[in-house]
Amino acid sequence: MSLPLPIQLDGAAGGQVLRTALTLALVTGAPFRLAGFRAERPSPGLRPRHLALLRAAEAVGGTAEGGALGGSDVTFTPAPVRRGDYVLELGPTGSAPLVFQMLAFPLALAGGGTVRLRGLTHAPQGTSYHHLAWAWLPMVGAYGLRASLSLLQAGFSPDGVGEFRASVEAMGPPPLLVEVPARGTLQDVAVRALVGGLPFEFAGRATRAAVTALRERGIYCSAENLPLPVGRTAGSVLFVRAQFENSFAAFTVVGERGDAPDEVGTKAAAALSAFMESGGALDERLADQILIPASLLAAGALGAVEPGSTRFTTARVTPHLEATRSVVERMLPVEVSLEASGRVEVRRKAAAPGASA
Repeated sequence: MSLPLPIQLDGAAGGQVLRTALTLALVTGAPFRLAGFRAERPSPGLRPRHLALLRAAEAVGGTAEGGALGGSDVTFTPAPVRRGDYVLELGPTGSAPLVFQMLAFPLALAGGGTVRLRGLTHAPQGTSYHHLAWAWLPMVGAYGLRASLSLLQAGFSPDGVGEFRASVEAMGPPPLLVEVPARGTLQDVAVRALVGGLPFEFAGRATRAAVTALRERGIYCSAENLPLPVGRTAGSVLFVRAQFENSFAAFTVVGERGDAPDEVGTKAAAALSAFMESGGALDERLADQILIPASLLAAGALGAVEPGSTRFTTARVTPHLEATRSVVERMLPVEVSLEASGRVEVRRKAAAPGASA
């Protein structure tokens, strides 16, 4: 029996395409080939943080060819995901939250398991551990994913010596459809500051700055300051979560040594204020992240349901959202409609005229 030919993907967009393709390959069993990885970047090709994604995917099921530092072409051939317990060493630049997002649905569909991830938990850019725990997990729970997380040690740049443990349950029943066309009225805003390896007063200064900036815009909120266990590098996190009638939005600013806590607080407040001025039900990051479970639902990979569609509005259609769409439409039988207004719909691809049922 001949093996299926790899699905051909354009790798110019970089890590977003690689993460999405690895998740879908592990779920569907379809191999892919990524060409021209980050070809137009100042430092093209695979970087250590991308190799961490490949090695993690190989650990749970599959093999990669061309996965070398600086490589521009990589082929990944998935194998059945193995249920079990994993310890993944990602290195000082490997993002533990992004690796977990990549593996969560494949593990859940394989029956569950536990993962200990050692690496960067709070990168200056990208998904942080607390966004993962307090925003992403509640969102994907709507699609039947159940998991619990515990942070053992926060890892900030440049050493990335952090670790958290994730326990993933077997996949729960999927929804028939998910619809979030409007966010509704604002119900609550919570501000949390977490600091490790820095004077605890930094947390108070960050929350005061955030609360003041939000109240100047007529947004009232609660505030909480928490300690954070860290490794060799000190750091801070300011997390703002806004609960609306039909949805929520979350904004995280990661501060590093030398960053003024007042600036960290006002930056997070500004992100929420900008979102409030938009008409989207989901913020840009959550809109990007919901596209993968929405596509798996529409393709029937989470279970046989009808119609299996997802509709929502986002504050802005970002390049990340467009890059994710390009991959899911290549690897799954789905259609993703992105309108300039921010309206998004993910649905099963219509059968071609004359095709047999």
